[in-house]
Amino acid sequence: MSYAHAIACAGLDAANAQGQFDALIIISANLDSVPQPYLDQVLQNSAVDSRIGKQCTLLVSEAAPGQRLIIAPTGPLTRDYDDVRRVFAAAKAGIELAKQAGAVKPALYVSGISELAGYEFASEVAFLGANQALWQPLEAREYHGEAISPIQAIGVVGADDEQLKQMNAIAAGQYAARDLCGTEPERMAPPRFADYCVELFQGTKVTTEVISDIATIDKDYPLLSTVARASYAVERHHPRVVKLAYVPEGDVERTLIFVGKGLVYDTGGADLKVGGFMAGMSRDKGGAASVAGFMKAVAEAQPKGVKVIAYLAVVRNSIGSDCFVPDEIITGREGVRVRIGNTDAEGRLAMGDLLSEAKDLAKNEVNPQIFTVATLTGHAARAVGPYSAYVENGPARAAKVSQQLVEHGDLWADCAEVSRSRREDYDFVQPRTQADDLLSSNNAPSAVTARGHQFPMAFLAIVSGLDKHGLDSDQPLPYVHMDIAGSGVEGGDWQHGKPTAPTVAALFAKYCR
Repeated sequence: MSYAHAIACAGLDAANAQGQFDALIIISANLDSVPQPYLDQVLQNSAVDSRIGKQCTLLVSEAAPGQRLIIAPTGPLTRDYDDVRRVFAAAKAGIELAKQAGAVKPALYVSGISELAGYEFASEVAFLGANQALWQPLEAREYHGEAISPIQAIGVVGADDEQLKQMNAIAAGQYAARDLCGTEPERMAPPRFADYCVELFQGTKVTTEVISDIATIDKDYPLLSTVARASYAVERHHPRVVKLAYVPEGDVERTLIFVGKGLVYDTGGADLKVGGFMAGMSRDKGGAASVAGFMKAVAEAQPKGVKVIAYLAVVRNSIGSDCFVPDEIITGREGVRVRIGNTDAEGRLAMGDLLSEAKDLAKNEVNPQIFTVATLTGHAARAVGPYSAYVENGPARAAKVSQQLVEHGDLWADCAEVSRSRREDYDFVQPRTQADDLLSSNNAPSAVTARGHQFPMAFLAIVSGLDKHGLDSDQPLPYVHMDIAGSGVEGGDWQHGKPTAPTVAALFAKYCR
């Protein structure tokens, strides 16, 4: 793991200690917030360079470590629509400039921001933003060597030991999530995805189980098997089910159970993605990647009181003579007969039986909450833009699970919006004949389908049996479906944009701090 670690830097005097750091990045809303002894020099330079205070700039300063002083302005922070992502973006710009200037061990100072409401974790967010900018694809690091990422440590001015521990835990998780999501489909085919996870958790408190036997997958996870069966002709594309578990020391007060969509490549299957829309579908494993990333953060932090279980559906939706087709009826783990509406709606099938297993597990766990995390629908990206969309059942809504996650995410630059599950969603997936019990999808793109990111949650609830554990049941089970199709990569560029590891920071902030 070669992310840039957060290290202690007690104050600006420590940052300036000779030889400890080689650049100072100051993030502030305006020039008035730049601390002495730098303010006078910055104001003098701004008289001849009007970019200073408006965009990220580098000054030569005798007072700064390595004589490199970088001013990274956030712009306004107190308007109705401002949030901590302005700090995140300023840190990205600052660290990129530091790297270009030759720094390898910069110090990061957030000045006059953390006191503002909504910006309490500005220093932590700045550090995470810097690591988002510094990440390079796994294949690039393997080819060029780790020297491709020259910045290996960042001094965070004023951070205490607990803050540093939390920052590094989240950064480690996000780094792993980016690797798993952003790596090309052969380098991260299902067996190699599983291998990465096994290596990732070696020597940690997270246990790993990998199910690779095709007969077992066919028997226990028939819906996942249906998605995978065209890949059976190619051994290196064979599916994997990866199971991860963290059990804390002492009493368990809460249990989190995740199912992650790990489509290492999505051709669309028989409903082939055409017109260039297949490009970038190696990132359709972003849900499983984020879940594994959260587990890595948990492994690093080892929080008390919270038990975490994760099931990852790692599969390739290939085309070929044995691919599944619309109109097929497949009986899932719950005995629900699913009619295939569109083979490009494969993620809900891959997760369905694992969610059924997660539901059965949850019945005997302490204070359980269940989540599915997936790059599931283009509709989520169309509906909420660059945010995650959380769709919850009645017990989760009553417990305000999604709302609390949104509030934590807003403080940690991991933003999301809450979507309601409605009766129309359940009506949409009802069977049209007595030959089946459930329709997987319609045959139009989700982006042009009304409630295109909400109705898949209804499908998942029914196919897993979670619909029998709503508010009206004897054993309500909170369940949140997290669609990260809009938030999973920078700029919505699924072929080239850097993965963003959505949900990792929000989940950690809510459950592990």
